Amino acid sequence: MVQFVGAGSGAADLITVRGQRLLMEADVIIYAGSLVNPELLEYKKDSAEVYNSAYMTLEEVIEVMVSAHQENKKIVRLHTGDPCLYGAIKEQMDELVKHDIPYEVCPGVSSFCGAAAALQAEYTLPNVSQSVIITRMAGRTPVPEKEEIAKLASHQATMVIFLSTGLLEQLQVELMKGGYPADTKAAIVYKATWPDEKVYRCTVDTLAQTAKDNNVTKTALIVVGNVLEGEYDRSELYNPAFATMFREASK
Repeated sequence: MVQFVGAGSGAADLITVRGQRLLMEADVIIYAGSLVNPELLEYKKDSAEVYNSAYMTLEEVIEVMVSAHQENKKIVRLHTGDPCLYGAIKEQMDELVKHDIPYEVCPGVSSFCGAAAALQAEYTLPNVSQSVIITRMAGRTPVPEKEEIAKLASHQATMVIFLSTGLLEQLQVELMKGGYPADTKAAIVYKATWPDEKVYRCTVDTLAQTAKDNNVTKTALIVVGNVLEGEYDRSELYNPAFATMFREASK
């Protein structure tokens, strides 16, 4: 059995209870060393074999999994955040199916959740935004034309942008091209939930300069939208005049 485990957004104690247990039981651990907090490896047992996938190809990762499975070992593939976001797990799962190796996925705390915590923000505020667009700029990995930043920005929803810190000049142009006013609130969250986390608040038209001024070149999320303004309508759910299946509305 291969367990794909979400390591969480950075802080070692943000791995789930289930994820920690699987890590402690694992005979073989393949972890994304470029992003996963190495403190998580302190949970492993002394006899566990550890591989850093930052130095491995897909084929090499699968080779380790196949070999360990043949030896009836418990395998954990430790991914940063939640594996479902930019985790490249589908290609691994497809290879495991070819080799008739069972697998499961243990969810993790994504860095976009960690960024909201760092900002003390709610991404879905009544009458401001009820949608969150998670995306990235096209770089070495392309993005489908229909998902270009400018097209997504036209919705004026909350946007959380991954893997784009080195493309901020182009990003801010695309955001404004899509309809965000230049003075729309934005933020750069560097290493959300890590001990050296930093939050830099700015506007869409100052994203690139803010990153330059603070020497942020990677490992950051970009958050854009009016939810960062601070103005919103009160939730109807907790409005005394709003009835629910659990309580009656007051007069």
